[in-house]
Order: sequence, then C-alpha cells, then structure tokens
Amino acid sequence: MAKITRVGSASPPDGGWGWMIVAGCFLVTICTRAVTRCISIFFVEFQTYFAQDYSQTAWIHSIVDCVTMLCAPLGSVVSNHLSCQVGIMLGGLLASTGFILGSFATNLKHLYLTLGVLTGLGFALCYSPAIAMVGKYFSRRKALAYGIAMSGSGIGTFILAPVVQLLIEQFSWRGALLILGGFVLNLCVCGALMRPITLKEDHSNPEKNHDHGTQSENCKQASPYSPLTKEWARTCLCCSLQQEYGFLLMSDFVVLAVSVLFMAYGCSPLFVYLVPYALSVGVSHQQAAFLMSILGVIDIVGNITFGWLTDRRCLKNYRYVCYLFAVALDGLCYLCLPMLQSFPLLVPFSCTFGYFDGAYVTLIPVVTAEIVGTTSLSSALGVVYFLHAVPYLVSPPIAGWLVDTTGSYTAAFLLCGFAMMFSSVLLGFARIVKRMKRTQLRFLAKESNPKLPLWTNGSVAYSVARELDKKNEESTATAVPGCNLT
Repeated sequence: MAKITRVGSASPPDGGWGWMIVAGCFLVTICTRAVTRCISIFFVEFQTYFAQDYSQTAWIHSIVDCVTMLCAPLGSVVSNHLSCQVGIMLGGLLASTGFILGSFATNLKHLYLTLGVLTGLGFALCYSPAIAMVGKYFSRRKALAYGIAMSGSGIGTFILAPVVQLLIEQFSWRGALLILGGFVLNLCVCGALMRPITLKEDHSNPEKNHDHGTQSENCKQASPYSPLTKEWARTCLCCSLQQEYGFLLMSDFVVLAVSVLFMAYGCSPLFVYLVPYALSVGVSHQQAAFLMSILGVIDIVGNITFGWLTDRRCLKNYRYVCYLFAVALDGLCYLCLPMLQSFPLLVPFSCTFGYFDGAYVTLIPVVTAEIVGTTSLSSALGVVYFLHAVPYLVSPPIAGWLVDTTGSYTAAFLLCGFAMMFSSVLLGFARIVKRMKRTQLRFLAKESNPKLPLWTNGSVAYSVARELDKKNEESTATAVPGCNLT
C-alpha cells in the first residue's frame, strides 16, 4: 500500500493549498447537505408511485439526515486511523451506491435502506472530516474559510433544487436518482484534494505520543497465537480512544455539547413549518415559497460575511461571543414570529433568521476548535454533529404535536425560541464562571506573593499558588524542629 505523504508545517499555512481544501469542503457540503435537502423534492413522486401518504415518505429524509449525524463520529474515526482522503472517497462510493440502488427500489422500505441508511452512512464519512481539514489549514482566516466552505449548502440547494425537478420531469424519479448517484461520486474527487498536514500542535505531547507508539509496537510484535494478544489489542484500542476522545472530559466541551442539543432542537422546525405557518396567516403559496428562497439566499450571505467579519482584528478574539450573539438572535426571532402575520412582516423575519442561522453554522467548527484544538478537531466535530441527530429527528414531530394540540403555531415557535435562547445563555454563563475562577486564581497567587507577576492563564496561576503553598509547608516543617531544640 502506497504511503500517504503528509505536509509538515509549524503552523497553519492560512492559504496556498488551503484554498483547495476550502474548495473541496465546499463541494462536499453541496454533495451532502444540499443533496439531502433536495431529496424532499422526490416526495410527491414517491407518494404517487408507491401510493403512500406524506408521513411515510417523509421518513426517507429523516433517516438520511439522522444517520448522517449519528455516524459522524465514525467518519472521524476512519479519517483519524486511515486518512481524510480514504474516508471521504469511501463515503462517496457508499453514498453513490445508495442512490443507484434506490433507483431500482420497488417499495419504500428499499428506499429506507438504500437512500436513507446507506447514503446517510456515506455522507457521515465525508462531512465532519472535510470540515475538520479546513481547520487544520487555517488559523488567522479560519472563520472566513469556514464561511465559504459551509455556504455550499445554501448555494447547492439554490442551484440543485430546480435542476432535480427538471431531471424528474425528463427522466422520471428513477432516472433522477441514478444521475444524482453519479453526481455524488464527485465526493471521491473532493477526497483526493484533502492533502494531510502535520502541525506543530500534533507533536506538542511527545511523551504521550511516544507511549502510545510503544504500545502500538508491542501490539504488532505480539504473536497472533499468544493468549495475551486479545488483551494487548484491547489495551491499544482503549489507549487510542482515550487519546482521540480525551476532550470529552473537558468541562468546556461538556457545556458546549449540552448547548448544542438545545440549539439543534430549536433550529430545525422552522424549515419544516415556515411555509405552513405563512399559509395559515393568509400568505399565498407563491409568497410562502418565496420566504424559503429568501431564507436560503440570506443564509449564504450570513455564512460568508459573518465569517469575514469575525476574522477582523477587532472581533477575532470575540468569536465565542459572536456565536452566542447569533444563536440568541435566532431565538429572539422565534419569539417574535407569532406576532408576524403578514407577508411584509415575514420578509424581514426570513432575512434576519437566515442571516444569523448562516452565521452561527459557520462558527460552530471555529468555537469547537478553540475549545479542543486542531489535533482533536475531527473527533470533536464528529461528536458535535452526532448530538444534532436526535434533536433533528424529534423536534419537528414535537412541534407538529403542539400545533395539533393547541390549534396554533405559537407554542411550537416559543418552545424553539426558548431552547435557542437557553443554549446561548448556558454558554455565556459558563464563560462568565470560568473568567471569575481565573480572576480569583490570579488574586490568590498575587496575595501569596505580592512580588509575583500576574499571570493571564488561570491554570498557571493555580500551579504557582500550589507551589507557594508547598514552599510554606516545607519552611514550617523545618522551623518546628528548631523551636524544639531551643
């Protein structure tokens, strides 16, 4: 097997081949997220051909979306142990196979397995590794790079939606699925662009890497017929998983994970119920569809412009705060939505919600990288997108149940709005508590030794204070015997 050449770099290049990585990730988001959104265009054809209602056909979209997010950690594991290139190429082959086999389906269960599970698994192997690779190539312009890469979802939906409808009219739904299967094979080309890079941060823990390497060599040297082989393999697997997913024990990441659950619950129902809500308040079908178009286009603008803005010197150190601001404003838009009952009022809502939706989607990888670092970014993003799966699956049915129970959309929208507001408040509260602890540690260190300079890192201040305590204990221990002698 040919050895994969890794590019060595002390720090992210912030350009050069990195822009090819951005282009590759842009195409990956088109082939995964945009194509997933376009699957709903087939629903009318599926209902007519298989004589099934909307609830049965809608499960196809739910399954492919849920499997993509649930299996995101698997994509991270494959890219970490093999390579990002191999993972994305393998995912492209699986996704394409799912579309091609789906074109021969004879009932909806076949589509659940092929277009739902198999295609979703392929998308999972591609999505999070491609996004993580952008973070390895960019630091100073990371938010802008992510903004361009993530805008592929909105741009792809805007372009592919009419194209897919035209393909269905010309070649039927079977021919359209077959052509989409060929289109998704472009993920293999995207995978070829993902040249691995080794950063200085990857070697920041030489002792840990040395220990892990020694254990791996011991596993390789163990005889396959030895009774200890199984134990060695289990030990190596545990060490590998501990090294890849050690960030799960970080308090900052736990708080981020909990906030992502509430954020994902809140963001999903609007794309399902905006058009029905607009129709219920007297907006025409054409105007309701136009609201979704506005939402998609402004989402693209939010991806790129907000990424560019947060890369500016004045906002670069406040990306975390900008993320909280974007999520909170989307929640506030939800809370105002029940009061907007005409098309002129819903247009500004679509613009505002779409912009800040694109804004915080761009900053999710950036905020995750700030917490866990670029070395664990692929695994961390796999976990973050995994946490999107269950809210994406349950939030639309819960919102629909609230609409059926109350007879209006108010309760559903208010619940989503409060969920997003709570996500933002939770992260903000955690950041405030962390800063208070850091300030307290600096104060304790200064109080222990007034001549000691103030440290900006709370952990360093804690270490200094602990060393001072040890010195005081040692001096006390040596002074006591002297007193006894006198």
